[in-house]
Amino acid sequence: MKTIERLRYTGNSFQLGGVRPYELTDGWARKIRAFDVNTGGGFEYTVLPDRGMDISMARYKGVNLVYLTCNSETAPSYYEPCGNGWLHTFSGGLLTTCGLTHLGPPSVDEGETLGLHGRYSTIPAKQVSDRSMWIDGEYHIKLSGTTEEGSIFGNKLRLVREISSVVGKNELEITDKITNFGYQPSPYTILYHINLGYPLLSEDAELIVEPEDTIPRDENARTGMNEFRKFIKPEDTYNEQVFLHRMKAGENGIAEATLLNRKLGVRLTVKFNTDQLPYLTEWKMMGAGEYVLGLEPCNVPVKSRKQLREERSLPFLDPQASVLNKVTISIEEV
Repeated sequence: MKTIERLRYTGNSFQLGGVRPYELTDGWARKIRAFDVNTGGGFEYTVLPDRGMDISMARYKGVNLVYLTCNSETAPSYYEPCGNGWLHTFSGGLLTTCGLTHLGPPSVDEGETLGLHGRYSTIPAKQVSDRSMWIDGEYHIKLSGTTEEGSIFGNKLRLVREISSVVGKNELEITDKITNFGYQPSPYTILYHINLGYPLLSEDAELIVEPEDTIPRDENARTGMNEFRKFIKPEDTYNEQVFLHRMKAGENGIAEATLLNRKLGVRLTVKFNTDQLPYLTEWKMMGAGEYVLGLEPCNVPVKSRKQLREERSLPFLDPQASVLNKVTISIEEV
């Protein structure tokens, strides 16, 4: 039965699904705009326009899917740009976007001091709108916003994001158009920091991914090369392991990675276009209270801009040029 036919059973279409806008009011989250999205199929998530249209909470039939840091949602005004200050306002959640002109560890690149993972997720979006509509008898949820990272005498990148779902389906699609609106070439790096947590993530879960090859970040990760698809119970002392997967393109140039928890009866799959996002960074952290799996499609390895430049692997966008990224996150029962 199409969604529009089910309207006969309701007094308001929000009974089937939709968007609820509001403002957070407490602590570090005070005055953050938010959209709660109910897909009507059990999948619910929260979009934060003041964090670059990133996504914080996500649940399936009331069960949490994501890792939330001790910071929880924080207003962008608390951002600390130097060194590892980014961690003080990193909330985790279903999506934290890293970039747009640098990501990875802090560095000084051509005289510019760069903090961890870039500024993007601390910039409020503008031209935010809910353009949800009926299309061929189905209700399409469409949230959009524009986030600009730029400075006078510096780089100028614009990201126009649309987050969409269809009522009755447990899926969201992120469509990003990134444009250099300046008049000089600009470095362009992006990483979609998708943070999965308990109870979806547990010792009962497994990662299903088939990369072309995998590179451990360091010696500690090298010791876990044979176990990067498996997870353990939280440990009081655990050193994070990070793996760079160069992804194999499937049909239509799409790669995917799935976290499957048979005991919970749920699988979450991330799909992305390898033409623009050829890598998947896996962040495996099994610490007590810091228990998270990051599945992170990206256009570069997670290295500082200085290192990428020195290796001659730093991507640039020409003036007025654009790229289009698509990332899809879906939930299924097994």
